[in-house]
Formats: sequence, C-alpha cells, structure tokens
Amino acid sequence: MVIRKYREKPHLVYLSEMCLTSTIYSGYNDAEHKKQYQNERVVRISSSSGANDGQTITLEGKLHLLLPTEAKGIVLFAHGSGSSRHSTRNNYVAQVLHNAGIATLLVDLLTPEEEDADIRTQNILYKLPHGIILNKFNINLLAKRLIAATNWIIEDPDTQHLINNIGYFGASTGSAAALIAASAKGPSAISAIVSRGGRPDLAGSEALSKVQAPTLLIVGGNDAKSVINFNNNALKQLTSVQKKKLIIIPEATHLFEEAGTLEEVARLASGWFGCYFLIKKHSSSSNQ
Repeated sequence: MVIRKYREKPHLVYLSEMCLTSTIYSGYNDAEHKKQYQNERVVRISSSSGANDGQTITLEGKLHLLLPTEAKGIVLFAHGSGSSRHSTRNNYVAQVLHNAGIATLLVDLLTPEEEDADIRTQNILYKLPHGIILNKFNINLLAKRLIAATNWIIEDPDTQHLINNIGYFGASTGSAAALIAASAKGPSAISAIVSRGGRPDLAGSEALSKVQAPTLLIVGGNDAKSVINFNNNALKQLTSVQKKKLIIIPEATHLFEEAGTLEEVARLASGWFGCYFLIKKHSSSSNQ
C-alpha cells in the first residue's frame, strides 16, 4: 500500500486521486510504445551558463514527440549526479509518459568535457583543498542549464505548441535543480514537478518558498532516513505550493531497483503530470 500525505484542498485531493488511477494512466503497453516512440530527435541546446563565466556550451538531448493533437504536454528530465540522458531509469519513466500522451526531453546537463573533469577531480580530490564543488553537484549550474533547455522548448518550432504545459521530472540532485529552475521560471511556465529519490532540500529555502507548480515528491520507504527527512522538510518549505504531496513507496531503496517500484514511480508521475496538465489546460480555456 502506498503511503500518501496530502496538503491539497478536498476537491483537488479527489481530482489528484482520479488522475493517479486508470483515468489518466491506463497501463504500459510495450507494443504501443514501440509504435509511438519512433519519433525521436537528437537536439543540441546552446547555453551561456558555462562552468566558466561567459562561456557558451552545447548540451545534447533526446526529444520524443507525439502528434500535436495527441500531446498533453512535455516533461523535461533533470538527471541526478553523474547521470545523463542515457539513464535507464529515466528512459523507462519517459517511455511510460510518452505512452500516456506526454512528450519528453532528456538532456545532458553537463558536457562530456565537464563530466571528464569531474572524474579527474574525483581521482585526485584527496590532494585538493576542501570546498571544491564538482560540476555534477553544482546545483545552481544545473538549474541554469535546465532553464536553457526550457527556453529551447519555448522557442523551438517543433515544441512551441507544448509551451502551456511544461513539467519537470527530477532525480537525486536533479530534483533540486528542477525546483530552482521552476522558482525562476514561475507558474506560468512550469505546470507540474515530480521528484524521484531526490534531494529537494538542496534547492534552498528561498527557492523552495518561490515554487508554485504542483509538486510530487516520491521517496523509497527503505531509502536512508535522512533522505526521507530531507523530503519531509522540503515539502514544508514549499509554502507557495497549494498542490503538493509526498509519497513513500514501501520496500523501495534509493534507486528503486526492487521489483515493481520503478513501475510505481512511472505510474504516479504519469498521473501527476496528466492531472495538472489537464487542470492547466481547462484553467487556460476558462480564462479566454
């Protein structure tokens, strides 16, 4: 049984529950996935947020689109420390989202050169002064890269029809980067956020207090108690978020490697994004 802690108003609790069931997520169909997932495009995104000030770098990613009439929105993945667009776990979640009618963009938030620099630094870290931050742990840098990828979605002709429903899926340290980016972009740009085994606390209290997008934090029940506490505390600091929830998946560890646990993450994420993309769509229509 999944443990849920609610903070929403009653009618939003009901709608969220409906969206976390078969109303939105009808199950993963591998044959259908293979048919739909053929529309893959490699993208390159320029960003002025280089590790060195003023440096322009290029990020690579994988964009999976659907027909404009089918897409409910698009989810941008913020990978965890040391991960990339090739992450098997995030690719699985992206497949499930895509199968549910949601486009996805998995992008490397670090360049190959920056990843290599981290590896070299780690190998000699014991010889270096304390206080050095590896690129993969530089949350503000990752957030700037995520903002650059978000701006690319807004500006690219192939994705402009999705700009009213952009979501963030963050894992590990990528969760903090997603929350910082969401606080900077504002509620008009970001419709929903999901964190898997994340460290949302690393976003800092100031950024957390500015986030307004509906936020779902998913943690493994067998993850370190400190990680569960970090998520509990971060949830309390999301003071401007009306629709927020912490879900603890029993028997799951940090990487959700146990049978059925990653599938549950994908199901919950699919429901959350589908739910709040739908709310944003209806809200926009009623205001026209």
